[in-house]
Amino acid sequence: MTGQGMDRRRLLGLAGLGAAGAVLAACSKSGSGAAWNAGGSPGASNAGPTPTPTPSTRDGLLLGSGKPVHVRLYQSDGATYGVGLPIIAYLSTTITDSHTFIGASKVKVNGTPAEGAWYFQKSAIYADYPVEAHYRLQDYWPAHATVRLDLPVQGLSAGDGLVYDNGLTLDMNIGAKNVSKVDGHTERMIVTSDDAPKFNFPVSLGKASTPTFSGVKVVMEKNAVKEMINTTPGEAYDIKVPWSVRITNSGEFIHSAAWNGGNIGSRSTSHGCTNLNVSDAQNFFNFAQIGDVTEYTNTGGATMPSWDGYGDWNLSWATWSGGGLIPTK
Repeated sequence: MTGQGMDRRRLLGLAGLGAAGAVLAACSKSGSGAAWNAGGSPGASNAGPTPTPTPSTRDGLLLGSGKPVHVRLYQSDGATYGVGLPIIAYLSTTITDSHTFIGASKVKVNGTPAEGAWYFQKSAIYADYPVEAHYRLQDYWPAHATVRLDLPVQGLSAGDGLVYDNGLTLDMNIGAKNVSKVDGHTERMIVTSDDAPKFNFPVSLGKASTPTFSGVKVVMEKNAVKEMINTTPGEAYDIKVPWSVRITNSGEFIHSAAWNGGNIGSRSTSHGCTNLNVSDAQNFFNFAQIGDVTEYTNTGGATMPSWDGYGDWNLSWATWSGGGLIPTK
């Protein structure tokens, strides 16, 4: 079942680290008295056209001025996440040029420069941070790795009349490679950890009128008890559901469903969520970490949109590396 109208993700990002960056302005000198031409006639200037000021740069990146753009991060320093969670930065204003952001950022995995890319999209949940910048590799993060982000953008241009007012760093850890494969044909959920078998659960997915999204989804949050509300006429409910693991913004969870035990493992009858037996749901809840991967096939539903949570992996690498909302080329 879907949990519509749910609490949204809490922003875990880092606070800004500085004030607006320095703005370098071109200045000119002026003198007193008349200007003279080659013939000595007063009142005529021989200075020629005023040269265009050279744009100010830092490390080859354009400095900016104007409206401040603040950056916050989803991840926290020292925290551990699953292999599927991209680095997520939230921007307080819609930027018009991504080149300085991308040029300044440096990502290392286990101390080695990473070969990933940034993708920009409208924020699905934060009105005061309207743009999200996501960074990922072409494949999932390597398991048991360390990831370092340096984002020294303070003072750099974010487009005409826009300037970043802070810079950030992040040191996070990647945990075990936990992947759950959910198949609507077999009604099974097979879980592996570092490629070794962990669980094999029966499930019930979304019925034909409310199918579960297909594609790759990432664990977003966990709630030991989650209130789920549906206001659809004829299907309305307001219940507290134990062992709930969120995988989309729009309300898909993997959760306990004691009321649906007769269908779990044999047919899909939910409102879109992945229903588990109570003990299985508790085991998965205790096992899962934020950023773990869930891969859905044969659900009868459309592919999860990239913006509906962390559906980044549902975009091809060619599309991803193009930059999205603010093209990189």
